[in-house]
Amino acid sequence: MYDIESLYEATSVADACRALAADPTAEVIAGGTDVLVKLREGKGAPAHLVSIHELHDELDGVTLAEDGTVEIGPITWFHHVTTSPVIQATVPTLGDACDTPGGPQLRVSGTIGGNVCTAATSGDSASTLFAYGALLDVTSVRGTRTIPIEEWYAGPGRSHKERDELLVKIRIPRSHYEGFTGYYFKYGKRNALEITTMGCCCLVKLAADKSTIEDIRLAFGVAGPTPMRALAAEDAVRGLPVAEAAEKIGELAAGCTNPRDSWRASKEFRLQLIKEMSKRSLIYAARRGGADI
Repeated sequence: MYDIESLYEATSVADACRALAADPTAEVIAGGTDVLVKLREGKGAPAHLVSIHELHDELDGVTLAEDGTVEIGPITWFHHVTTSPVIQATVPTLGDACDTPGGPQLRVSGTIGGNVCTAATSGDSASTLFAYGALLDVTSVRGTRTIPIEEWYAGPGRSHKERDELLVKIRIPRSHYEGFTGYYFKYGKRNALEITTMGCCCLVKLAADKSTIEDIRLAFGVAGPTPMRALAAEDAVRGLPVAEAAEKIGELAAGCTNPRDSWRASKEFRLQLIKEMSKRSLIYAARRGGADI
């Protein structure tokens, strides 16, 4: 059973912010695929919910701003992110990542904003948004501010978004994606309906010769308490031939990460995944950019 004491259906973003400010126990619900699971487990009950499910005009859809920034509404379904022409033309690796959560039913009810706000390191969009350097706009009755995704996560399942703040837009500036090709690699014990054991996103920008790495971004989920970039590994392989970088990236990435033991996988197994997934993701991303490897 779901122990819900109150459910307020917001009529606008401003209305939702007022409702969150008025009730110090209120939390947001959109698709409900995370909130309702939590309530079914008895967490957070009795719930006071503010629904933003119907705020399509303000919070739904993907657009491309005049300056080339990709703008994603937080209540956009995973499926609509994946199939968006804007996403496919600009940040297709994010579309690939959003095609991996759960099964088809979840991907037409779960939202990308919910995936971000849950702040789980296993979130399927987390490592890819980290690699793209997403900017997260939040608003409340106090005003609007932008939180870079690198500053979003406060710990497992926790973010630096205040309880009464509402995520209103996810932005990826043009300079964060232009010239990059990428690959998202999710490892789980089965191909669907699986929580991520390890997630890896690699974005590569090749030099004009198509055989040298001009720039690279390597990000992980479940490689630590929060999603993370393997910054030292990136620095070490910039300027290297793709083949040489592929041979080195795994050990370098393992040195940048700190996975833990859990009932789903040991730390040693996750470190092996990091090594292998880093190499494969770099190769697949480089191939998409035209590298012959």
